[in-house]
Amino acid sequence: MPHCVIEYAREIVDQVSIEALMAAVHDAALSSDLFPEYEIKTRAIAFQQHRTGQTQDSFVHVGVHLLLGRDDDQKADLSERILAGIEPLLADVVSVGVEIIDMHRASYRKRVLG
Repeated sequence: MPHCVIEYAREIVDQVSIEALMAAVHDAALSSDLFPEYEIKTRAIAFQQHRTGQTQDSFVHVGVHLLLGRDDDQKADLSERILAGIEPLLADVVSVGVEIIDMHRASYRKRVLG
């Protein structure tokens, strides 16, 4: 854990390397000292269709899914680290956000091969 899911407006690929964005999120999560590196999962999903009010402003939104157990200060520090890590890459992106999402431990299930 965590699952770091980067959602972004497709048009930003002309402005930023998605691989660099993923690396920045991964490195920021690792720097929090909350997780061993092998537990950090990072994914990126492009949205071709999106709307904000009457516009199609560019955006990056990072959702960090965590099992319950971190306190508010730890979660705030994690989101600040991620935001600080990605902001320099996204100078021309209109909206940049990070959200910490608590997962329900009792209902979480996982299957791993091997």
